Amino acid sequence: MTTYLDTDRWIRRFGPAPEATGPLLTSGRGTTARGTTTHDATAHDATTHNATAPDATRDATGRPGATAPPVRLVCFPHAGGSAGFYRPLAPLLRPRVEVLAVQYPGRLERRDEPQFTEIEPLADAIADVLEPSWTRAPAAFLGHSMGAVVAYETARRLTATTGTGPLALFASGRRAPSTEREGEALHLADDQELTAEIVRQGGTPPELLADPEILAMVLPTLRGDYRAVERYRHRPGPRITAPVTVLFGTEDTKVTPREAHAWERHTDGPTEVLPLPGGHFFLTGQMERIAGVIRSRLPQGDPGPDRPENG
Repeated sequence: MTTYLDTDRWIRRFGPAPEATGPLLTSGRGTTARGTTTHDATAHDATTHNATAPDATRDATGRPGATAPPVRLVCFPHAGGSAGFYRPLAPLLRPRVEVLAVQYPGRLERRDEPQFTEIEPLADAIADVLEPSWTRAPAAFLGHSMGAVVAYETARRLTATTGTGPLALFASGRRAPSTEREGEALHLADDQELTAEIVRQGGTPPELLADPEILAMVLPTLRGDYRAVERYRHRPGPRITAPVTVLFGTEDTKVTPREAHAWERHTDGPTEVLPLPGGHFFLTGQMERIAGVIRSRLPQGDPGPDRPENG
């Protein structure tokens, strides 16, 4: 078991759920926070709970009672999102896959820390957190929207510094890093226009958007994240080595099939493109299907029940 997963404030582990309260999001300080993260707005309440031990399984010899180390999946949130967005995925992937998530500075319990408004320094910082234990326990990466770019840039850094990339990269709801679109400047929009964009993309309960206090808390973080991803420009360099699975919603205007397939430019491994029904936040209503895709494409993973066809 690596140490940074328990001690560093950047990483949140989703431990097994207590019966009455559901899964809790374990913080890096020995406490847990149960978070509900919607599209680009977050409601949050906190409690304490000790993460329980991994599920017991049989070892390679078939002896019962051995604890098999799970494959780890490090998840990267979208613009304005937090680690809690990935909490529903955890019970769908246990016991073979342990879900971890990055908590970016500037939100929830890290709201007093300066927010990153550029992708590359954020990826630098995350890679620094993961690197000390990386070669002993590499993980797969999952990133949605802005998180896909952060995951990719983090993978580039770890591959360069350790010689070992992630086991796999799941890039959700984001066009390939080298594809650019002109005229994207939501980070310069006023609050009303920014709020309207949240409504258009879906995934956020209307009651959150109607609460002025929540909007006042969320919009600055969202604006900073949009600044980071809209000003991001891919820099030429070594490709990653991980297989890439690209997931995108068939009704998502932020990703075209051509932009999704362009991820193949960025890896020496195989690239698979899986269109799924829905808009930008297609995955929120299809977590079981997403979990099946992840399980079937990870080492030691068992095939999921619902494997979509290649797009």
